[in-house]
Amino acid sequence: VEITESGGGLVQPGGSLRLSCTISGHSDNKNCIGWFREVPGKEREGVAAVDWTGRIIYGDSVKGRFTMSQDNAENTVALQMNSLKSEDTATYFCAAETDTGYCYGLRASPFDVWGHGTQVTVSE
Repeated sequence: VEITESGGGLVQPGGSLRLSCTISGHSDNKNCIGWFREVPGKEREGVAAVDWTGRIIYGDSVKGRFTMSQDNAENTVALQMNSLKSEDTATYFCAAETDTGYCYGLRASPFDVWGHGTQVTVSE
């Protein structure tokens, strides 16, 4: 299984960005796919995740601002980020839990396949 993220960049506070994640090499779509973000010196934070039934969960810091969606036919998930704040600046990673397909919260440890990350910078 391989994961590739895209869509990061520089945006002003209050702006929007859309991240995409493509998952390839897996025989079925029964995965939990999550978005995480990391800032140097801090623990990796779970942002959002969707399981194979379509159930989506969000981290408290992004609820109401970020929206996760999936396209099973294309094996892609997206993260629409609106009303961005400077504290959203981080490297964003897409990850897959390929064992059960269910999302057990937003802890990073159950996710066994990770992308290389894409940088999001929110600044004037």
